[in-house]
Amino acid sequence: MSEIDYYELLEVSRSADKTVIKKAYRKLAMKYHPDKNPNDAKAEEKFKSLNEAYQVLSDQEKRSIYDNYGKAGLEGHGQRSGGFSGGFDDLGSVFEEMFGSAFNGGSQNSRQQRKKYNYNLDTMVDVKLEFNEAVFSCKKEIKYSYKTSCTPCDGTGARDGKLSTCGTCAGQGQVHARQGFMTFSQTCPKCQGTGQSVAKSCKKCSGHGFKENTDIFKVDIPEGVNDGMRIRVSNKGNIAPNGSRGDLYLQIAVKEDTHFIRHDDDIYVEVPLFFTQVALGGNINISGLRNELELYIPSGTKDKEQFKFPNEGVKSVQSHRKGDLIVQINIKYPQTLNIEQKELLNKLQDSFGIESKLHEKNFDNMFDKVKKWFK
Repeated sequence: MSEIDYYELLEVSRSADKTVIKKAYRKLAMKYHPDKNPNDAKAEEKFKSLNEAYQVLSDQEKRSIYDNYGKAGLEGHGQRSGGFSGGFDDLGSVFEEMFGSAFNGGSQNSRQQRKKYNYNLDTMVDVKLEFNEAVFSCKKEIKYSYKTSCTPCDGTGARDGKLSTCGTCAGQGQVHARQGFMTFSQTCPKCQGTGQSVAKSCKKCSGHGFKENTDIFKVDIPEGVNDGMRIRVSNKGNIAPNGSRGDLYLQIAVKEDTHFIRHDDDIYVEVPLFFTQVALGGNINISGLRNELELYIPSGTKDKEQFKFPNEGVKSVQSHRKGDLIVQINIKYPQTLNIEQKELLNKLQDSFGIESKLHEKNFDNMFDKVKKWFK
């Protein structure tokens, strides 16, 4: 996935409490605030992303949803990407720190103190579900691979675990580029801000810093998950040199159904009706998600007209409320007619009289109008 993990963005662990999250946010917000980085589009974008992450992780309900289902699970909960609707509850103190003593000082430890092992603890695996499995829940067997630290190099990828000063940034963790009279800085792409890099690769792991392992386990998929959602499985991710373990994320992909179409928690189904059924009206039985439903078709129903069955859709994984089942009418007409059918239709048309030939009266008026144009 291309989206940035909120915890990684704020550089905090998943077990961090509100105080730690707030402190990390304030520190990074000062660093990337647009007023401190004028005309720096990357810094502005980073600042917006930090604000978005803080809005979620500082809210207990949103954080819980994010932990279990990722950003996709936050849709419909007031989350607006890159917005500024929350997260600045301490705006005054942030500005005070930004333009107060912290503006000139506090830069001694500005370099990021990153982990020395060269892989992320969290990992992800794609899980494909049938339409009904996602709607009604299921138990799935998950087979995936995870990383464990290479013992000789302690996960660094360097021979004997010895890292050297990064030659790209000279150990500063930042590289600088000059554009006109402006100088821009960014995290060193070589060492990722640590200031250290691998001089000689570990022979055991060929410089990777880890070895791959496989595991199989069963997990309960909750009712109502949707395509694109993520489910977090705690302590099933990669393992760090100190034994701590990350989380495994299940990236959900749901197959389409041949009859039902899902939109969020609502279900759409198309019902074909012969034109005589629509003309006569009446009750018909249709298949819902869970049981058979009775639908009344009023005489004269239009093509593509929709009828709603409340609470017959999918149960939301967030609110546990059920969506609706929406039935759309698709009127069908005969492609061919035999002689008897034509005669019957002609008799039916004649029985309506002028009402069945509305176009004749309409065009009579039009012909009269057009004739007057040329007099």
